[in-house]
Amino acid sequence: MAGGMRFPSPLIEARLIRRYKRFLADVEMPGGEVATVHCANPGAMTGLAAPGSRVFLSRSANPKRKLPLSWELIEADGGLVGINTAHPNRLAEEAIAAGTIPELAGYAAMAREVRYGRNSRIDILLTGSGRPDTYVEVKNAHLMRRPGLAEFPDSVTARGAKHLAELGEVVAAGHRAVMLFIIQRGDARSLAVARDIDPAYGKAFDEARGAGVEMLARRCDLSIGQITVAEAVPLAD
Repeated sequence: MAGGMRFPSPLIEARLIRRYKRFLADVEMPGGEVATVHCANPGAMTGLAAPGSRVFLSRSANPKRKLPLSWELIEADGGLVGINTAHPNRLAEEAIAAGTIPELAGYAAMAREVRYGRNSRIDILLTGSGRPDTYVEVKNAHLMRRPGLAEFPDSVTARGAKHLAELGEVVAAGHRAVMLFIIQRGDARSLAVARDIDPAYGKAFDEARGAGVEMLARRCDLSIGQITVAEAVPLAD
């Protein structure tokens, strides 16, 4: 499907025992043995780490990796949720390339990880076609404390606030700046800033929006075969 990311090999179903040290999780494999897997998620993962939950793992093709298995999906709130925060950038890139995000369509070139601001790298830089350069910062969202309402962030993120300030400076310099939230769950109907979790981020968000930074959010469709960027969802006040 357009704007989708297919897992390179079938995911392995397991049961979550516990997540710990942020980047590790123990799971019970189909045969009953316990395995330690990589958890590519620095956030709190509130509501997405309940012991006994069905989880789905990918296996690395790199034989030298210390932990060959990576946690990709969890079954929560009646559906699948993506917990791998390494995927949203790729999902955004593929959706933009496929033209499925109209606000970011029609540019001649797309570059990744371009230096800008104060020792930062922008996730995606869109250029050409006689338009202002467009700086796109991508954030992963999967927190949901109320049905249908996705939230960001799920933990304090000073780095996220810094990126918002730098995007505001991009607009002041005459360019276009976009914050794109990729929501790795299919049940999101809107997105809100979790101001109670990180008030400083909420303040930075308001200042960036006031400075002209565009805020976009897209939910995803997820299966055990692929993740696809789906329709836009509004930002809740």
